[in-house]
Amino acid sequence: MKSIKNIILPLAIVLFAGITATAQTTTANNSSTSNSTKMKTYLIERDIPGAGKLTPEQLKGISRKSCSVLQNMGPQIQWLESYVTGDKIFCVYKAENEDLIREHAKEGGFPANVITEISTTISPATAKQ
Repeated sequence: MKSIKNIILPLAIVLFAGITATAQTTTANNSSTSNSTKMKTYLIERDIPGAGKLTPEQLKGISRKSCSVLQNMGPQIQWLESYVTGDKIFCVYKAENEDLIREHAKEGGFPANVITEISTTISPATAKQ
């Protein structure tokens, strides 16, 4: 039963992310150049024991740290949202590449145990197309 939960929960998160994120790639313009680069969408799995028991103040602190690191990194990486579960936090990011995700995690001091590029998203709207 637990192995099914380990498969269904990340899948549900990816599907939910598809509802809230309108596209898996966007174009980001770097202010210092006229070239545009493709942003990819990533699902990051962070193993954080007791994550589901973190207080609102602790979550606010984590969020502030993440935003501070992102601000210093520039527009080639963006945090969309995160889902807090018992012992994990699943985050949805847009970035030019996976290395930026790893750099953000290192600079922020939080794990990035699994990084998965999202190739496409589906939602209930997909059934109506």
